[in-house]
Amino acid sequence: MFSASLGRNLGRVAAPAVLGGAALIAAERDSSLGVSKCNEDHIPSIDLGWSHHGALASFDYKSIRRGFQVYRQVCASCHSIDKISFRTLVGVTHDEAGAKKLAESYEVVDGPNDEGEMFERPGKLSDTIPGPYQNEEQARASNGGAYPPDLSLMVKARHYGIDYIFHLLTGYMEPPEGKVILPGLHYNPYFPGGAIAMAKQLVDGQVEYEDGTPATETQMAKDVAAFLAWTAEPEHDERKLSGMQWMFAILAGLAITGFYKRFRWSIYKTRKISYTSKSK
Repeated sequence: MFSASLGRNLGRVAAPAVLGGAALIAAERDSSLGVSKCNEDHIPSIDLGWSHHGALASFDYKSIRRGFQVYRQVCASCHSIDKISFRTLVGVTHDEAGAKKLAESYEVVDGPNDEGEMFERPGKLSDTIPGPYQNEEQARASNGGAYPPDLSLMVKARHYGIDYIFHLLTGYMEPPEGKVILPGLHYNPYFPGGAIAMAKQLVDGQVEYEDGTPATETQMAKDVAAFLAWTAEPEHDERKLSGMQWMFAILAGLAITGFYKRFRWSIYKTRKISYTSKSK
């Protein structure tokens, strides 16, 4: 009686573990074969092998500068990057004078003044970049009920990160037969559910790059995705450089410690102990 009950309980516990292990092995096998997992909802983004993904690689700052231009001329009408201040742009997309001029082109709400009222003033380097809307309600009212999210950390907030941003911007197409898209929505297989409120934003030649780079749809998507990857990790390059400096310091410390250990213990490791018997 007891052994039968114990067997049933062990079966209940072991079965999920066995099934879970089998599923994990199957997933690893599919991953090793390069099989993409997709379902009726959406298509997973493909790893495009970005240049800054290497252990010693930095961002492509020319691409980031172009990406900021795309953001300002295309994305900024709906989306904010309110985690980024103007001074963060210095040395990345602008020099200090250019960043000050850019900040002054914005009107920033400040206050209260001596009379207790809020007022507007030209922006300063210490200000965060203002968004297009004052609050979420205004944003929803201007976009048919949809809320355009802040893009400062979007690369970190979505699975597949920068690859998702690129594929989303370039993935708009006509819905397949049988796929019903409600009015006001657009079909994009890279968006969960396939229906997204944001219409296709990028068109060839839409932006005239200051450096003369041809502004194709894929080029603009690549550049703005690189810019958003930078906004999510402005410390990216400094963190990698600091990590390498720490690694070199640790290796140097290990070498010095090893030499010191051999030096201090060499006396004991090289000495010879002999025993002699006393004659009676």
